[in-house]
Amino acid sequence: MTVRLFRQLPLNLDVTPAYSVDDFMVAPCNAEATAWLDRWPKWPGYGLIIYGPPGCGKSHLARVWQEHTKGRLIYGADLNKNDQVLTVGSSAVVVEGADDANERALLRLYNGVVEARQTLLLTATTVPTRWSMMLPDLVSRMTALAAVGIGKPDDSLLQAILVKQFSDRQLQVGAEVVVYLVNRMERSFETAREIVAVLDEMALDRQRPVTVSLAGEALERLAEVQALVDKAQD
Repeated sequence: MTVRLFRQLPLNLDVTPAYSVDDFMVAPCNAEATAWLDRWPKWPGYGLIIYGPPGCGKSHLARVWQEHTKGRLIYGADLNKNDQVLTVGSSAVVVEGADDANERALLRLYNGVVEARQTLLLTATTVPTRWSMMLPDLVSRMTALAAVGIGKPDDSLLQAILVKQFSDRQLQVGAEVVVYLVNRMERSFETAREIVAVLDEMALDRQRPVTVSLAGEALERLAEVQALVDKAQD
C-alpha cells in the first residue's frame, strides 16, 4: 500500500514556520519529485534520481524518504571509504550527492541494491547524462533510472525558504522584508541563503534589526560581489 508522505502547507508570514523532517511545502517546482516519492515502493525500477541546484530541497526530501523507509543515508563523497554500505533489514539506501561519488563504489552500491532487492534514492545537481562518468556499466545503470528535477522556486516557496533561513539564524524579520527581497533578488535557492547570511552579518555588526533599508543594502553588496566575480572571470 502506498503511503502519502507529503501534504501542502499554507504559508503564513506572520508566523515563523518550523519545518520538521515530516513537513515539506509542496510547490509547482517540486511537485513532481514529491509525487514520485509518494508512489514508492511502486517505482518502475530499483531507484530514483532527484536533481536540482544547491539548496533546492533535495536533502529535505531525501531525509523524509529515508525516515519513512528506515533506510541508510550515505554521502556520495564518502562512498569510496565505505565497503559495507548495505544494512541488514534496511529496505532502502539514500545517496546524497551521487554525482560526487567514486564511480566504482557507486556501481558496486547499485549492484548490491539490485541483488538485495532494495531501493536506491540518489540526489545530484544535474541529470545523469551530465555527470562525469567514465565507466560504461555505471553510465548505463544511472541513465536507465528514473530522474526528476526540482526547478526554481515560485514566490510562495521562495518566501518560505527565506523565512526558514531567517528562523534558523534566530533573526526576527517582518513580512515586508521578505516580500521586498522576493521581488528583487535572483530567483534561486543559493541566493536566498547568501542574502540571509549577509543580512545576519550586517545586522550583527550594526546592532540593528533587519529592515527593508538594510535588505536593500545587502542586495547592493551581493551585486557588487557578483560584479567582481564576473570581472575576474573575463
